[in-house]
Amino acid sequence: MNSARTQKIIALFADDSRAAKAITALREAAWPIADVHGPIPSEAISKALGVKKSMVGWFTLLGGVIGFFLGYFLAVFTATRWDLMVSGKPVLSYVPFFIVGFEFTILFAVFGNVLGLILLARLPAYQDLPHHVTRCSSDRFGVVVDCDPDKENELRAILTQLGAEVPEESGMDGES
Repeated sequence: MNSARTQKIIALFADDSRAAKAITALREAAWPIADVHGPIPSEAISKALGVKKSMVGWFTLLGGVIGFFLGYFLAVFTATRWDLMVSGKPVLSYVPFFIVGFEFTILFAVFGNVLGLILLARLPAYQDLPHHVTRCSSDRFGVVVDCDPDKENELRAILTQLGAEVPEESGMDGES
């Protein structure tokens, strides 16, 4: 599709299930979906768009595992370095070291989570949102669809049939 002639049509939906059904229907009919906006995250819309599950959890898991072993071995190293005997107990008392390992697990899991979020979200992104729709920040879900100007009426009819509100001023230039 030639981006110089592309127009963007915004379809507004009252709930996420209607928006997800419309996205599925539009994708099956080969209409290119430019963007989707909503006031809350939606699992139904993510499934309809075919969004893969995030890999941030793996960063969290890796950080937690590294943190546990680092904390545990830090406690072991400290105990063996200074031979601190407490009440005649052995120098390497493994059960209390698990507490230090647990605390490091939590700390490094948070570090891994934040690092994964920053890396996978490609932050910082110094660009504006190309098709931000303010109406979709309170009570509507918006689907932005690319279309040629000569097929605009056809797309508006399809969107209306799918249960969308299609404002007349929703057409935008395809410059972005």
